[in-house]
Amino acid sequence: MSRVTETAELIVGLGGSVRMIYSELIEPNALGAPTIHRGSHVEPDHRGYWWADLSPCNGPKLGPYAVRSRAIEAEIEWLRTFWLEPDSD
Repeated sequence: MSRVTETAELIVGLGGSVRMIYSELIEPNALGAPTIHRGSHVEPDHRGYWWADLSPCNGPKLGPYAVRSRAIEAEIEWLRTFWLEPDSD
């Protein structure tokens, strides 16, 4: 029997702030009173192609992708690489 292991990545800043890409593995309220901000929008265009718009976190617009799941994968990869990093709060 195979077991799927999921992980959640959290970054704790010097001032105690926590950054994470939303995951249902961790209840954000368990870490204190959360302030939640949208990092992107994954939406289709008029032709049915999918785009990951990361402008809410000053990122690019990624795409087009033929399927929504690939746009979400690209969104998460970009967030992990460029947004989910330690800062000097």
